[in-house]
Amino acid sequence: QVQLVESGGGSVQAGGSLRLSCAASGITYSNYFMGWFRQAPGGEREPVAGIYSGGVNTYYADSVKGRFTFSQDNAKNTLYLQMNSLKPEDTAMYYCAAGVGPHHLLVRHWGQGTQVTVSS
Repeated sequence: QVQLVESGGGSVQAGGSLRLSCAASGITYSNYFMGWFRQAPGGEREPVAGIYSGGVNTYYADSVKGRFTFSQDNAKNTLYLQMNSLKPEDTAMYYCAAGVGPHHLLVRHWGQGTQVTVSS
């Protein structure tokens, strides 16, 4: 059974940093696009960052390039999202996901989500 469990969300002021973690079990990373999505109230669930199956090529949404960094620790079966220079528009529920690609319709497995709130 696949389990994705996020942690590390919270509240921070604009310009601050947070690191999200996703503990994964029951899944082989290399077979999936592994990544992070986010959903703001009233908005669509959008891809943020991730790595394609095979573990080489990464994906970043234009809105987070240069500020967010995706990484993974295979020994710990954990994914990370380091978020720097946070902006109020980054406020959303952040989800860890495993699927075929960076689109919510391509996701096969979701975590429960962790809230990130950035105040101005």
